[in-house]
Amino acid sequence: MTLCLCPGVHPSSLTERFCQVLGLESVLVLPTSTHPPYSPLHVLDYARQQGLEQPCFLAFSAGVVGAMGAAWSWQQQGGTVKALIALDGWGVPRLGTFPLHRLSHDQTTDEQSGWLGVGGDRFYADPPVAHLELWAYPERARGLWLPESGARQKTDAAAFIRAMLRRYGELDS
Repeated sequence: MTLCLCPGVHPSSLTERFCQVLGLESVLVLPTSTHPPYSPLHVLDYARQQGLEQPCFLAFSAGVVGAMGAAWSWQQQGGTVKALIALDGWGVPRLGTFPLHRLSHDQTTDEQSGWLGVGGDRFYADPPVAHLELWAYPERARGLWLPESGARQKTDAAAFIRAMLRRYGELDS
């Protein structure tokens, strides 16, 4: 397993629920009590301590800040990053050349995030959901999957995330 979850600043029970909904049984979760999720250096340090070789980051909110910086640093130091799946990483620009999949709680956030760079399939909730609900209840966030090429399709955030994790070998079929 090379999946590293970088939650935001919220109760850990929400991350536990997120993992249950997605069927993530053995996953590395950044311990936000000792590693601030918005700190790329702390995220990078944690990934190295865990012995990851080709990490795949799954991050939410403030965790996207740390994960993006850590992934970019990892790549700058000669490493390979499988992908970054970023849930509501408002204002976080794309760094590096690894695949980046953005999920947004509404269409406006999706459009504004697109100005900062995309690099793969993306998703936005329609109708919109509250920011924290995208992480806490991804199965309830219905919306649109926007592939890099091809037709849009209706799905929910949980199904989109599972598909991306399968694509990178982080979740069994």
